[in-house]
Amino acid sequence: MLVALLQANATPLDVRANLATIEAAAVEAAAAGADVLVTPELFPLGYDPLGIDAAFDAGSLPQLRRELAALAARHGIGLLYSVPRPDGAGRLNISATLLDAAGREVLNYGKVHLFGAEERTAFVGATEPPGVVSFCGVNVAMVICYDVEFPETVRAAALRGADVVLVPTALAHGFDEVPQLLVRARALENHVAVAYANHCGTEAGVAFGGGSVIAGPDGALLASAGPGPELLYARLDADAIRATRADVPYLAERRPDLYARWARE
Repeated sequence: MLVALLQANATPLDVRANLATIEAAAVEAAAAGADVLVTPELFPLGYDPLGIDAAFDAGSLPQLRRELAALAARHGIGLLYSVPRPDGAGRLNISATLLDAAGREVLNYGKVHLFGAEERTAFVGATEPPGVVSFCGVNVAMVICYDVEFPETVRAAALRGADVVLVPTALAHGFDEVPQLLVRARALENHVAVAYANHCGTEAGVAFGGGSVIAGPDGALLASAGPGPELLYARLDADAIRATRADVPYLAERRPDLYARWARE
């Protein structure tokens, strides 16, 4: 599976401009033979939790989803996008959706760990574990931004059979240790590849650091971005990823019975 990862600057609440950025990236990625384009957290709306809370009409979400599905189908490329979604109780989650190259939804996920007061004002954390789907011959899961900084979320995806974890994110400038240390550690300790797509530039007064990465199952960087707009690519092979689990089998040699007891002591 050839993964394309978009790092770009969105315009808060300018859906038309942000969709145009995604479409331009989809055209380029499809021409390069990519199977899926991964976009940053909340990119179709821009990352502006308080602005979304104050001004976004959740009733427009079905139409926005149709437009993103049509975009994927038009260019024959899978697409991971992140938008708010109703939680069923009058609030919104931050969500991620994976589309196949025909624009069909194949996987959904809601962000579990919200970061900061603004996210907690605008959204409510989801509670379901990461799902896994076979996509272009690779088992794929998703988590969102802050989720990847918790070992439990990526471990949950790996235990459910994920080979690759796709991560739309909105990481502010000054937290380089997240893509350079934590993302690579999550990949290594779970023998999965991790594709981490960040914003760049400034949105709603927040300066984003860029620095998107694709890490292999040994923790090595397969691709990394600088501070500006960029498309990253990496080819991910399920057999090669799974082969890394033989020498140091972290997943197979876990002792969850002990861990459960330790948590009670």
